[in-house]
Amino acid sequence: MAEPLLSLTDVSIRFGAKPAVEGLSMEVRAGERLALVGESGSGKTVTALSILRLIANVSVTGSIRLEGQELLSKSDTDIRRIRGGDVAMIFQEPMTALNPLFTIGSQIVETLTLHEGLAPNEARAKAIQLLARTGVREPDRRIDSYPHQLSGGQRQRAMIAMALACRPKLLIADEPTTALDPTVRARIVKLLLDLQAEEAARGRPMAILLITHDLHLVRRFAQRVAVMERGRKVEEGPTEAIFTDPQHPYTIRLLNSLPVRQVEKLPDDAPILLDAKGLRVEYPKPVPGWRGWLGKGRFVAVAGADLRLRAGETIGVVGESGSGKSTLAQALLNLIRPQAGEIVFDGMPIAARSKAERRKLRARLQVVFQDPFGSLSPKRTVEQTVGEGLELHFPHLSADERRARIVAVLNEVGLPESALHSFPHQFSGGQRQRIAIARAIVLEPSVLILDEPTSALDVSIQNQVLDLLRRLQAKYNLAYVLISHDLSVINALAHRVYVLKDGEIVEDGDTEQVIASPRHPYTQSLIQASL
Repeated sequence: MAEPLLSLTDVSIRFGAKPAVEGLSMEVRAGERLALVGESGSGKTVTALSILRLIANVSVTGSIRLEGQELLSKSDTDIRRIRGGDVAMIFQEPMTALNPLFTIGSQIVETLTLHEGLAPNEARAKAIQLLARTGVREPDRRIDSYPHQLSGGQRQRAMIAMALACRPKLLIADEPTTALDPTVRARIVKLLLDLQAEEAARGRPMAILLITHDLHLVRRFAQRVAVMERGRKVEEGPTEAIFTDPQHPYTIRLLNSLPVRQVEKLPDDAPILLDAKGLRVEYPKPVPGWRGWLGKGRFVAVAGADLRLRAGETIGVVGESGSGKSTLAQALLNLIRPQAGEIVFDGMPIAARSKAERRKLRARLQVVFQDPFGSLSPKRTVEQTVGEGLELHFPHLSADERRARIVAVLNEVGLPESALHSFPHQFSGGQRQRIAIARAIVLEPSVLILDEPTSALDVSIQNQVLDLLRRLQAKYNLAYVLISHDLSVINALAHRVYVLKDGEIVEDGDTEQVIASPRHPYTQSLIQASL
């Protein structure tokens, strides 16, 4: 057989005395799609970054060869030529990977001028072609946009365009679809497959090394799979064989971690806690004209939404980015005031309550955010974070009583008392989400709004959080508003589901019924993209 494009032989990666990867050997052949899967901390991303020597203060031993040439012995100058040339990388979070101070066009142009030697005008013209090729609409206009002016899917496409600028032989895609909606995710996957086919037709087969914890994506995309656990490769083989006949206990456990529906039937007399009728939320929007701004228009974020939530119930809210999910959540939390409609909580309209009453209401309406690291103050200990709400809403409690409540709620979410004096950065993603849940339930709320609570977590950690939420709901009769673009999570937890598109609820009903027999074309497209 021909020599592999990329080969790793007995590669070990250490940060000081701490091993991150041990004895890893694997190959990627020209034109092949290999998925590297495993939980956070298994060594996937560290391996990918080490191929391009993008990690400082790390010891890498063994052999990493590209087309037979040893990369570990290359000079810094040679490695810089390889990065973005022969090997390109799509990073997990494009908003972080793209420079916010430069337009996406200037960043693609820089790659083309450095690696291809094109003149600025030629590089700009090629950058526009690349953006068009990756499906960015109006590329001649978007090329001058800054990253914050693009949606998540557009930013990811811009990063793919940058990675493909020099027609690499190997494309490393590190969690390229993790934060994207299912339809956008499906389009990105199709785009990568189409681009790979185009390169093969031109006689330049492009291999793709996919790093992900999304098992649905792996099954649809990869030809072979390598499974990593705690820095070691534990299994490798053709994708279908891995999914249908896994051999290693860790692989079996990983495949069995996909969310499973476990929803308790609600009692018929469960009282209505939250009743929203005809909600409409608008924002002012500048209207451009050929001589500047003509005035202000109105952007309708939520249009006439009706939803109802009973005690002990979970309702799911699904839709793509920009569909109005987060705006609806903010309205339900009384953080923004709708221009029309009414929100009745526990039998009384929120708008009819006094300012003091609405402030007290915040204890009963709590929220858990998508990014546990971003929503927790890095300067506050766990005790300070969880206890802050107690100081505000239960000022009569003594310091000892507050601490006792904090310790009790930490035990509820599976964290030890020893966590009290630690900071968020000292915990894993799943543990940080447990802290965020503890901060919310310590106030004994009636309603918990869960905004993408598991999207940043591995499948096994995701299941642990879902199990925790089920247990807390059963114990305290909590009602959940679960906002997610992951239909498997919605199906696992929600009694009923509402589908949002462009601010309108286009379909709602029993979760199993909606997923099994969707009526609206938009719902059908969401479900098809999630399969």
